[in-house]
Amino acid sequence: MNLTDRPEWQALQTHSLQIKDAHLRDLFAADAGRGVSFSLQAVDILADYSKNLITDETLELLFKLARATQVEDMRRAMFAGEKINTTENRAVLHTALRHQSDEPVMTDGHDVMPEVRAVLQKMADFSNQIRSGQWLGHSGKPIKNIINIGIGGSDLGPVMATEALKYYSQRDLNVQFVSNVDATQLIEVTRGLDPAETLFIIASKTFTTDETMTNATSARQWVLEALGDESAVAKHFVAVSTNSEKVREFGIDTTNMFEFWDWVGGRYSMTSAIGLPIMVAIGPDNFQQLLEGFYAMDEHFKTAPLEQNLPVILALLSVWYGNFFGAESEVILPYDQYLHRFAAYFQQGNMESNGKSVTKDGQVVNYHTGPVIWGEPGTNGQHAFYQLLHQGTRLIPADFIGFAQPLNGLGNHHRKLTANLLAQTQGLAFGKTAAEVRADGVAEALVPHRTFPGNRPSNTILLPKLTPKTLGQLVALYEHKIFVQGVIWNINSFDQWGVELGKVLAQGLVSQLKTGQPSDQNDSSTNNLLATIQRWSSTPAEPDAALS
Repeated sequence: MNLTDRPEWQALQTHSLQIKDAHLRDLFAADAGRGVSFSLQAVDILADYSKNLITDETLELLFKLARATQVEDMRRAMFAGEKINTTENRAVLHTALRHQSDEPVMTDGHDVMPEVRAVLQKMADFSNQIRSGQWLGHSGKPIKNIINIGIGGSDLGPVMATEALKYYSQRDLNVQFVSNVDATQLIEVTRGLDPAETLFIIASKTFTTDETMTNATSARQWVLEALGDESAVAKHFVAVSTNSEKVREFGIDTTNMFEFWDWVGGRYSMTSAIGLPIMVAIGPDNFQQLLEGFYAMDEHFKTAPLEQNLPVILALLSVWYGNFFGAESEVILPYDQYLHRFAAYFQQGNMESNGKSVTKDGQVVNYHTGPVIWGEPGTNGQHAFYQLLHQGTRLIPADFIGFAQPLNGLGNHHRKLTANLLAQTQGLAFGKTAAEVRADGVAEALVPHRTFPGNRPSNTILLPKLTPKTLGQLVALYEHKIFVQGVIWNINSFDQWGVELGKVLAQGLVSQLKTGQPSDQNDSSTNNLLATIQRWSSTPAEPDAALS
């Protein structure tokens, strides 16, 4: 049955028309306990979803939709290792990477846990060697700089988590990341570094990803120009890959190749060997705490009934606004500077997963799927785009993320930060009426400009403190939210064919840019742009500049 033909969907459609004129001011006035009854704690996360345009009936109808679309069955299938990634015929077992019990995790009749734990141990051994100074470069110097070269899931998760957990990092190690094929990033990251003290982690499952291998090849040249010996590659490069032949051809000792598996999607791979730079930065013990945090939320999602299941509730609220109120985007607002890459990480996590327009059966959908995800940390956003949230014409549901305890206590900074978080959720929900503005003595001509309509929905997600364990819980919360959304929309959240087309087209254009000869198979726009680029270039051919 098409999703929009389901009686549960149609019941929600009718209900949304009935509730569209309700205001959060009235909903709170009618229920003194709303802030408690519409809150839920899962592990260390308290989510207050009371400032949403919902009633008990709304939630009841949403849970009926979740059951009708088999969220519970698909949840079981994912954890059981069934091949729910149907277009690639793969299991979806990122949860196995952080599995903490002695129970096996099976797929294709095989327990994956011995291999998972073996790779984690290998990562820990390597990390300890780097962190202790035992790993020596070709010249006998200890490694001080670790540069991860990857892209997409091989970059965004490690970048986000390394920044989020910087407080727990070993500060005499310089952990950096390169993803963009724009040479500027690699040049700027390596500027001023000593190649003899630098080690590169090349993260590519196939070891053929064009952007990653372009950067890796230039990094290899930078090392060899300084150290002058091909054997230096083995001391200054390690690989996170499954392609041992390509790794060996590059010059990396395959002993220093860290494996992961085809049932790990890139944007869900942070707790696999892709997380090696995180472990180097924060150490194996803290990385274990990160895994335990993931596992705790995995277990909550796996076992809690839908009505007490935090990822399910957040997913249903997203469906509610996206499909019944026309919301096109969601904003993630972490009130902690360490989480400044959190929204960017879940831009990929959500938009690559659920940016689909056909069902798992290949039928074009007649409803909206993945929202646009965006956001910035803390009070920075307040002085940038909150104007639109408060008084703009678009409905944009917001997630506010805060912590009760600061990691860096300094004066009353954290108290002011937290006060701003709470104030913004109040202002968005309740606004300020024209009568209240007039009561402040504002001139009548300015009353419309100083009035805030309110009724802008938000979730407040609170945690005690930013630690490796609570970060793991938070990331897993959003992962499972995305999964539930995809199940309801009947789309495959675990492929990303939309990424491929641009890559294929770019391959043909590279040679045209180098030779200056456009193809007569191109469209007129592309050929005009190629001609302009050629005219404005300093040389007719692409320069091959070395790293300085």
